[in-house]
Amino acid sequence: MLKNVPPLISPELMEVMMKMGHGDELVIGDGNFPADSNAQRIVRCDGHSVPAVLEAVLKFFPLDTFVKAPAAVMQPVDPSTPEPPIWTDFRKIINVSEGRKLSLELVERFSFYERAQKSYAIVATSETALYANIILKKGVVV
Repeated sequence: MLKNVPPLISPELMEVMMKMGHGDELVIGDGNFPADSNAQRIVRCDGHSVPAVLEAVLKFFPLDTFVKAPAAVMQPVDPSTPEPPIWTDFRKIINVSEGRKLSLELVERFSFYERAQKSYAIVATSETALYANIILKKGVVV
């Protein structure tokens, strides 16, 4: 055991974050996300929500400051769909963690899948909210 590491962060997830470099992307996927079929590397976080995983990850994971939006979400397929409420949670968690206000990049569904396939790893959760997938671009520690 280590001090101050949330129990949600498994040794496997910590190792993945440690091995990632600047500009690498990490996907945190909801329970409906096709994680296994898109992942180069997969980390299971079954039984946890995306906001809980996001909050735990951001304790260690710096977001990229050299891009306009270091966090991206999957745009709803139907343009008349209201913004998913979970995105409000994402913004709050990111803004508190980063100490600055960041916007979420909206990515079309199939483009999101393409980015996920190229990502360093996908974290699979049991999140039940719709459109609760997020891509994080790793920055540098200063």
